[in-house]
Amino acid sequence: MKILLTGANGYIGMRLLPQLLGEGHEIVCAVRSADRLSIDSETKERIEIVEIDFLKPEEADPLPNDIDIAYYLLHSMSGSTSDFDILEQKIAENFNKLVKEQHKLQQVIFLSGIVNEEELSKHLQSRKQVERILYKGNYNLTVLRAGIIVGSGSASFEILRDLCEKLPVMITPKWVKTKCQPIAIRDVLKFLNGVIKRKECYNRSFDISGPDVLSYKEMMKIYADVRGLKILFITVPVMTPKLSSYWLYFVTATSYKLAINLVDSMKVEVTARNNELKEMLGIDTISYRKAIELAFVKIEQNQVISSWKDSKIAGRFSEKNLNKYIQVPSYGCLYDHQKKKIKSRAGTTEKIWAIGGNNGWYYADLLWKIRGFIDKLFGGVGLRRGRTSPERIYPGDALDFWRVLLADKEQPRLLLFAEMKVPGEAWLEFYIDEDNYLHQNATFRPLGLKGRIYWYSMLPFHFFIFKGMLNKIAS
Repeated sequence: MKILLTGANGYIGMRLLPQLLGEGHEIVCAVRSADRLSIDSETKERIEIVEIDFLKPEEADPLPNDIDIAYYLLHSMSGSTSDFDILEQKIAENFNKLVKEQHKLQQVIFLSGIVNEEELSKHLQSRKQVERILYKGNYNLTVLRAGIIVGSGSASFEILRDLCEKLPVMITPKWVKTKCQPIAIRDVLKFLNGVIKRKECYNRSFDISGPDVLSYKEMMKIYADVRGLKILFITVPVMTPKLSSYWLYFVTATSYKLAINLVDSMKVEVTARNNELKEMLGIDTISYRKAIELAFVKIEQNQVISSWKDSKIAGRFSEKNLNKYIQVPSYGCLYDHQKKKIKSRAGTTEKIWAIGGNNGWYYADLLWKIRGFIDKLFGGVGLRRGRTSPERIYPGDALDFWRVLLADKEQPRLLLFAEMKVPGEAWLEFYIDEDNYLHQNATFRPLGLKGRIYWYSMLPFHFFIFKGMLNKIAS
């Protein structure tokens, strides 16, 4: 079958793609920008990629006309704190218009949120509205409603991990007592696969969940127990949503916009009401504790396939097409260029490809951490995003407070674009020439006088940080 995978570069889409390919399906990946699809070249050769911005009506239909099944994995929750519900409504309406002429389209599968409470958060109200819009489409709709999704790289898991690993004492708001019903990512994928062309699932909505109903506090306690951590919880009766959002933002890798929307959702219980799909598909869901243990198996084996941090929601320039930044500008820019002769081309390439994350930046790591903390104070992404894999880098990946624009190991050349808060635009480039010289280029295009003041005030730090980093990589 030919399957349209929207949101293909998101956390769920990246997990679902290899499974669908493994089952022999033809896959059409719909993404806003092909350069943000973080997959290897072999996988890219096996799929068809179409660039679609569902927020903008397409003048011409970019989709092939023989699609059988479509996955709707689109959302805008993290891009805005105020109008994401309007954006999500617009995306759903444009999706319906785009697939209107798909006469072979039999089924659309929508991964939504559990919406069983009378008073819903803005996020869950938006998910419910999207569901209503999709039911108006000229296809059979299957809606799978999930709560907290637990797996290596998932937003919920990584936020929980940050909190528990970094805070031996937690002063927590009342919402930690809210009940939810988490589900393992591998079970979500089973449901997403299992409903394909199941006619008894057409034009129906199902709650999907794991077996455990837990409060957020209980989830953190189980996590701590799995990891052998001791955490003291102090729950305070009053903590405003804004303070809660700041708490999540500064302690975890989440963006402030996402933190606000998460806190709003955490006040609502998300527990499943109907579980008949489990019996219908013969799926035996795993416990929350087992989901945590399996997540760490993937982490310890460096097999994390996707992370929410690599998606556009986790960056400063989420609404911009990064293609235009691949050509590093020259006019009106300031530079720091250094080069050094190397002995081992292969060894130096490996060191470049291992930069950032747990490995750090090879020189003056404390100063890099201070810069990340300052960035966080001013509303930036900071250093907490790290990197998804300690070995692999793909264009579109997050790399601490950088975004990977180009990663060509054959050349070799690595080009990064800054997503920290700076008064301008910044690039950092590493490449090795034919004479075995390692080149390290820092380029800054300042925004007005403020940008120039920033660059020249940082020159003393740049001089020894960049020089030290080059020497360490080349050694």
